[in-house]
Amino acid sequence: MGVSKSGYYKWLDRCQKGQDTNRKEVIELVAYIHTEHRTHGYRWVNAFIRIHYHKTFSDNYIYRIFRYLGIQAETTHKAKRRPRKIKDRFPNLIFSTWETVDRPRQVIVSDMTAFTVSDHYYEVTFYFDVFTKEILTWHKGRRRGDREQYIAGLKDVKELLELEDCSEPTIIHSDQGSVYSSKAYNDLIKDTNIQRSMSRAGKPTDNPVNEALNGWIKEELFMDFKLSESTDVEKTIGDYVVYYNKERPCYAIGYDTPEHYYQRYQNGELERKHTFENRILTEVPKFVQKKKS
Repeated sequence: MGVSKSGYYKWLDRCQKGQDTNRKEVIELVAYIHTEHRTHGYRWVNAFIRIHYHKTFSDNYIYRIFRYLGIQAETTHKAKRRPRKIKDRFPNLIFSTWETVDRPRQVIVSDMTAFTVSDHYYEVTFYFDVFTKEILTWHKGRRRGDREQYIAGLKDVKELLELEDCSEPTIIHSDQGSVYSSKAYNDLIKDTNIQRSMSRAGKPTDNPVNEALNGWIKEELFMDFKLSESTDVEKTIGDYVVYYNKERPCYAIGYDTPEHYYQRYQNGELERKHTFENRILTEVPKFVQKKKS
């Protein structure tokens, strides 16, 4: 290129010295402006330099200078950090002891799942029996955020327990959704053998049965029952629920069907182990317990 090695390094040294001088001037300017205007941050300082000193820098460059100088905007209006209010209206009566459930209707879980079919949004609330994995009832919301689907399902569960003359306590476990926490919902089970249990706030793993079943159901509805092509969503879901309870082998109950598994228990073919009443409640996840042991 016609440039000697020594000439190149002299040029490079001059550029570096110029850059260092310029950087030093900018640092001093930022420090001065901050001293005069302590309530403003780096973006405001950069705008002030652009307007009054006719020099243009990126916000990120001024931010790095702020970091270098160890300065920041000062204000008497500090944000007040309030501790998160935990809404645990009902205690968690299960935690990680799901495998101790030893009879039908002992623990029933409920949750809402949502999906879209042909650009239409649907919400469906299921109630599952943890022991038999049976879908006891389900309701589709009439609109987004419909409360009736939850309440109608709870009424169905109450009627089912009365019909079966279930004298032993039943726990209904859910998340901390506004309907599950509402007075109207929980007033329905006053003076009954139904107890309420809730997952902790922000802990979907406190309801693994529901999370797993919801996942399988949505996958099978769309892949096997072609829900995305259905012209009658409610009928398709109803057909699936019949299939799920009567025909679908379930791994968690030894590849039996939920309805047949329930009948086997009623016929005395399945032993009542009395493990649930002896469960030990702990917030420590099961995998942590295994590591410690």
